[in-house]
Amino acid sequence: MVAEERHEETAELTERAERALRGCTRFLTQHGLRSPREILLELAETADSDLAPDRYGTGELITGFEATIAELLGKESAVFLPSGTLAQQIALRVWSERKGSPNVAMHPRNHLDLREGYAYQRLHGLRGIAVGQPDRLLTLDDLQSVAEPLAALLLELPQREIGGQLPPWDDLLALIDWAHARGAATHMDGARLWESGPYYLRPYHEIAAPFDTVYVSFYKGLGGLTGAALAGPADVIAEARVWQHRQGGRLFQLFPYVLSARHGLEQRLGRMADYHQRAVEIASDLAVFPQITIVPNPPQTNMMHLYLRGDHDRLLAAAVAVAEETGIGVLRALAPTPLPEYQKWEFTVGDATLALSRAAIAATIGSLLERAGSETN
Repeated sequence: MVAEERHEETAELTERAERALRGCTRFLTQHGLRSPREILLELAETADSDLAPDRYGTGELITGFEATIAELLGKESAVFLPSGTLAQQIALRVWSERKGSPNVAMHPRNHLDLREGYAYQRLHGLRGIAVGQPDRLLTLDDLQSVAEPLAALLLELPQREIGGQLPPWDDLLALIDWAHARGAATHMDGARLWESGPYYLRPYHEIAAPFDTVYVSFYKGLGGLTGAALAGPADVIAEARVWQHRQGGRLFQLFPYVLSARHGLEQRLGRMADYHQRAVEIASDLAVFPQITIVPNPPQTNMMHLYLRGDHDRLLAAAVAVAEETGIGVLRALAPTPLPEYQKWEFTVGDATLALSRAAIAATIGSLLERAGSETN
């Protein structure tokens, strides 16, 4: 009964945190919150009055945007898809059939296993081969232990579940060379590829060049409504369109998502270096709090994981109190960690973060910790 009561209290706190965020006008992370009406009005302003909507993936609006993405990534072709989950499954299915193997090598804490419900296994009969250790980047030594034939090597840039870490450029090329030498394709889970630019200091087409296919998202760092693109060789993308139809992703009209994706790309792609620089500054400012451990430190992208020492519910309740009193949205959820006394906060810098001063950010987080009564020794 005690555990059941604790679960109910946590659920109630989570709902309170959501309500508190909706009442805020400033936010510590990402791009802030807007009402559906505000979003739709902004979209209407970005739409060309003489441009016809798409129809089942055809029309100038969608094909023009697909061409833009293909050029940006240096690939022959690209297809706009409703979700990244769809993009990932399609890419791996195509490579599996072409390579004659169900095996895909991937990091143990990959998105497909943790957040896509093992769909690549259940729907496509593919087999994931976990390579390396959960809490660090995959290495060439790890890959050299793989004996099975592979259809593909999947690499996530950056690696979300370990704080947005990225392999050094030469290490990345070594991983890809190993896969190609084995006859395997290379696929990038580039859900946050846009955020990787400031780390590699290379144009996106150069980062994408070693990969056979690349998936990118338009709603994470770019703040679009939803949507993704899969880019690669023209014949692969043509086949991907067939799978898009088979899996229910060939929607009648996608133009609101395309407009939002296009707007996010235009407005935010050029700000990635500013987001990253602010993340580095915040990490430095938070060094004064012994209750916080930052991974990685310094941040390699605009994302970092803050490990807060303290009780989950007390931290969440403190976030609610700070939001209600200051109008600054703090957080809506904390993730558990293997150490019960630590909670994980995925902190992502966006427009809302840039709108606050470094002092205000540090003071808000300090207030959160003080209210939660976190241990300091």
